[in-house]
Amino acid sequence: MKIGIDSYCFHRFFGEVYDDQVKPNRQMTLEDFINLAHKLGVDGVSLESCFIPKFDAAYLRGIKAMLDEYKLDRVYAWGHPDGLEGGKNKKAFGEMVEHIEYADAIGAKVMRVVGSSLMFRFEPHEPQIDKLSKMFKDAVKTSSKYGIKLADENHIDYNPDEMLKIITNVNSPYFGINFDTGNFMRVMADPIEGMQKLAKHTFATHVKDLKPMKGVSVTNWHFFATTPVGDGLVDNLKLAQILKEAHFGGFLAVEIYFLHPDYKNDEEGAVKKSVRELKRIAKIVG
Repeated sequence: MKIGIDSYCFHRFFGEVYDDQVKPNRQMTLEDFINLAHKLGVDGVSLESCFIPKFDAAYLRGIKAMLDEYKLDRVYAWGHPDGLEGGKNKKAFGEMVEHIEYADAIGAKVMRVVGSSLMFRFEPHEPQIDKLSKMFKDAVKTSSKYGIKLADENHIDYNPDEMLKIITNVNSPYFGINFDTGNFMRVMADPIEGMQKLAKHTFATHVKDLKPMKGVSVTNWHFFATTPVGDGLVDNLKLAQILKEAHFGGFLAVEIYFLHPDYKNDEEGAVKKSVRELKRIAKIVG
């Protein structure tokens, strides 16, 4: 079982600071992130397109060369924050298809995509699922030409059965899920039950661990804040075991979106601790 890191762990350092977060005293470049991943001895990285500073061919060739030198597996991650907006955003669809070429340029064989988000969670789901199924069915016509699989993330929007319905509707070996281990919990669905249904369709992961924040309303999107893997409520060992049984070929990618205040804005420390825990899990799983 391979392990990795998603660049969103360091969103504050890439310039995306939430209203209730502290602005860091330094910035991070994409190259800084890749160097850190190499230093931590992981197998892969998931690179958020929103933190890629430019998309010209020369720059992307340089990033590919860096990833190749470090022998890092890679996922190209498109869609932050709201992706296709539940099928409403045709402009975003065009952008998503355009980014397939960029994913190919860095040597990615999996591209994380986002169909919706919590912003559209309480709107009727059936019309969204129908629109997204058509959009993704169209998109894989392009991605398959590049040999790239599209992995739709459960993005605090749909439950496991709804994600499975989209995958079934698209009905392509080039379409599956970027399984976020924490986001199903955030829509009150059991991640273990979800993985049992979706493991064979999982092309990429976001490995989150979560625990509630005291003094924060349960209606707040980060009531369940991120902890280092192993410190929260998610049974990521069991999830990894199910993936192993399904012959998952990707890597377990640590993701932090809003670090719990117990960890005092130390994303790097939380990532290091998560990597250690995932290496332990990988030894157990084999």
